[in-house]
Amino acid sequence: MKSTIIRPLAAALMLLSGAGVQAQSSVSVFGLVDMSAGRNQAPGGKSFYAADSGKMTTSFLGFRGREDLGGGLSANFSLEHFFRADSGEAGRFNGDAFWSRSAWVGLSGGFGSVNLGRNTTALFVNTLSYNAFGDSFGYSPSIRHYFTSGTTTGDTGWSDSVRYLSPRFGGASFTAHVAAGEGNGGRNHGLSAGYSGGPVAVGLVWQEVKKGATLADTTTWQLGGSFDFQVAKLYAQYGQVDNDTTGNAYKIAGLGAAVPIGQGRALLQWGRIKPDIGASRKTLSVGYDYNLSKRTDVYGVFMSDKISGLSKGNNFGIGIRHRF
Repeated sequence: MKSTIIRPLAAALMLLSGAGVQAQSSVSVFGLVDMSAGRNQAPGGKSFYAADSGKMTTSFLGFRGREDLGGGLSANFSLEHFFRADSGEAGRFNGDAFWSRSAWVGLSGGFGSVNLGRNTTALFVNTLSYNAFGDSFGYSPSIRHYFTSGTTTGDTGWSDSVRYLSPRFGGASFTAHVAAGEGNGGRNHGLSAGYSGGPVAVGLVWQEVKKGATLADTTTWQLGGSFDFQVAKLYAQYGQVDNDTTGNAYKIAGLGAAVPIGQGRALLQWGRIKPDIGASRKTLSVGYDYNLSKRTDVYGVFMSDKISGLSKGNNFGIGIRHRF
């Protein structure tokens, strides 16, 4: 009786295993959980203490897969979901799409890669690459000035989009990105080019956002660079956002440094928004990020945030971040 059941089951498992080997396909589960506690204060606002999810990196869960189609061609997909670990709620905020980090399927090969769906923008990648605090919405002046300060419009990812990433040419590569309007305003367009080799890296990006009937149309360009001296890595950014709806323009600058100390890094980043019309904003963040392992780190950050005409916002937090 046992033999009657076990042998066919074992044969089926072997067939499935063989099919998987032949196709050379793989699916991985990955993600990050970031929690911190500290003091929050917007410029001109009252301070309060809170436990927050994702201030250093937005917490997320992802599924990624690849299948070798032969001849150097591969099929790929990615589904990535933001969540709030402090409350267990889905998304970065109420009403956020479930797969808002990314949701795409595509092909890659010697020609580069083409992804269709919801794709991360080159502006977001360039901004996080050339500042000491990376993709921190809580503490990076660069991320906050481009994406949460009323300057550029559109999200860090574009829905209904096609994104092309070129192969590398001696350290150089470029991308092209377009999001269909689908009756909701115009299309979005984006272009970028970058180079990295040895201690030097540089990136230039341009994007135009017209999709979204209720959003202002904006055109943004940004130049960023870094140089790794080993004893310190320096970062610089400069860009401009033109609001084509209101006629205002915002010049955004940033300087930063990451200095290895012990099993971690001391972080420093300064940024400034200088609009043609309205109040300027200056933000300074300093912190230390200590690696407990390759996947787990703890950090402490202080941020001073000042808008002209308002009292300064002083923020600090201590947190832990785990990747899996």
